[in-house]
Amino acid sequence: QDQRQLRRDRLPVVASAAQHPVRTAVLAVGALGAAAAIWGIGIERHLYTLRRHTVAVLEPGSEPIRVLHISDAHMAPWQRRKQAWIASLAALRPDLIINTGDNVGHVDGLRGVRAAFAGFRGIPGAFVHGSNDLYAPSPRNPFRYFMGPSKQTPKEQRLDSDAMDTFFTTTLGWQNVNNAAASVEVRGHRVNLFGVSDAHRHWDRLDVLPGLIDQLRDADTDLDGDGHADPEADPHPLSIGVTHAPYRRVLDAFTGAGADIIFAGHTHGGQVCLPGFGALVANCDIPLKQARGLSSWRRFGHTAALNVSAGLGHSIYAPVRFACPPEATLITLVPRDA
Repeated sequence: QDQRQLRRDRLPVVASAAQHPVRTAVLAVGALGAAAAIWGIGIERHLYTLRRHTVAVLEPGSEPIRVLHISDAHMAPWQRRKQAWIASLAALRPDLIINTGDNVGHVDGLRGVRAAFAGFRGIPGAFVHGSNDLYAPSPRNPFRYFMGPSKQTPKEQRLDSDAMDTFFTTTLGWQNVNNAAASVEVRGHRVNLFGVSDAHRHWDRLDVLPGLIDQLRDADTDLDGDGHADPEADPHPLSIGVTHAPYRRVLDAFTGAGADIIFAGHTHGGQVCLPGFGALVANCDIPLKQARGLSSWRRFGHTAALNVSAGLGHSIYAPVRFACPPEATLITLVPRDA
């Protein structure tokens, strides 16, 4: 009799739970959302990752070239963990460094940039600007990214980009390829670099690109500047395109100009992604499946390798990453017949 009474006493409890499935679902979704927020804000955005790839683009018999690709640090002065991790990458001893912009994320961010990159002094490199190298970030509604690429805010605080450029060029010895071109020697191989400033802000000058390429090609065959072909000139120099934002017009122009490999950033890999699906937004017109990682881009009968970095940081007004950890990339370029 006591057992029958106990069963009767329990019936209302079971019935009550069955009568509130919506409440149960809401609580479950809320708990899942809270856990995702804790992970994305408190943990994953600090899980700095080094990705490694091998790309066969060099001429047969060439020595491999190890390229360290760094992008979108969005550095704030208090981000000591990020600064220390970037500084540790100097131990990799890369042959070339490509920096695709958005280094600064705070009005005093240059202090952190100097601390992070000081160890790369003397390693050949090249850099371009993202908009946050010239202007401080501002608060934005993150849901507006689903409506298309972000827009310029009416009032922006100007940063000391000249001081950053001087640090990169004079202290570190890197090449400024913002709407410009340059050549460097890497492991006995001539490397031609050409780039554009932030295409997201329409600062890219693709109209000057053909002339820059012609100048590089002329220099390739006349290394001593006497107007005659140099027999020791590298007949097949490596061509690298550098851009912050991987807009299709830029990728098309670089590929048409004969780039062997293109480096870009800007997308943050989507920053908040769906596991198993990937980026939901890219903040430019690149296909979402190419918004992060290594792929290829074909145009005018030529194919270039393309590496889009998910970057190392985020806006100080959106301190979260989910299913998209911060990253740098070490790419080893090897001969095509390797």
